[in-house]
Amino acid sequence: MSQINWPQIMRAGLRGLGMQPEEFWSLTPAELMLMLGVGGDTAPMTRAGLDRLIAAFPDDDAKGTEDGGSGRD
Repeated sequence: MSQINWPQIMRAGLRGLGMQPEEFWSLTPAELMLMLGVGGDTAPMTRAGLDRLIAAFPDDDAKGTEDGGSGRD
C-alpha cells in the first residue's frame, strides 16, 4: 500500500486552493482530486457500459421496488 503524503495534500488544499481546514476535511478524496485536477482522464460511461451493468446487476422487483421507491409505505 502506498503512503499518503498528508503535508503535501494539505498544502495543496489549504494553500493552493485557499480552503479553510473544515472545508478541506469535509471533502471526499475524489472531490479533492477533482479540485486539484488529478485524474479525470477516464472516459464517461457509454450506453453499452450501462447496459452491461444493468445485465450484471438487475433490479430485484420481488421486493416491491419496481418503481424505484424504497418499498416502504
